[in-house]
Amino acid sequence: MEEKKKKTIGFNIIKNDPTDGHGGFGVGALSLENVSPVIIDVEAGEAEVDVGAMHARSAVEKGIKFLKEKAEVPNGKPYWLVWVTIDRKLEGPYYAGVTACEMTVDRSIRRGYKSLPEHVNNMDKSMKRHIMVEHMDEKSKKVLAEFLRNHDEILWNNSTEELKKGLLG
Repeated sequence: MEEKKKKTIGFNIIKNDPTDGHGGFGVGALSLENVSPVIIDVEAGEAEVDVGAMHARSAVEKGIKFLKEKAEVPNGKPYWLVWVTIDRKLEGPYYAGVTACEMTVDRSIRRGYKSLPEHVNNMDKSMKRHIMVEHMDEKSKKVLAEFLRNHDEILWNNSTEELKKGLLG
């Protein structure tokens, strides 16, 4: 009888730098290994990591045709897709890049709105250690702050004041 493995979803683990010590190919290249997508359900006030979002295959996005105009999905339920990049500094690991993207989904018509260029650009900006949360609603900022702190208080404590002030005011 096979044992079922417990499914756990967490942030991607920081790996050792494969280019450490030799300065060859790939030095300074950005890696997707330290980026995790966090989906915030605005109405429910809940956040969770959904690695499927790396390829637009999160639970929220499955079965939805995304349109380029928000007005075409007037009854869309609001979500935030937040790209969270973890890095390491002298003090230890921290939330280095946090960028939020808007997304709406109307399951009844299987349609949604998101700007794919915005999602791609914001993932890139997160990887480049940008903090872009000022456009989020206050409730979602607090949900994200609580989620990040509860996930790993050390990461939260080591994070920049820019992130903490951006989410907590």
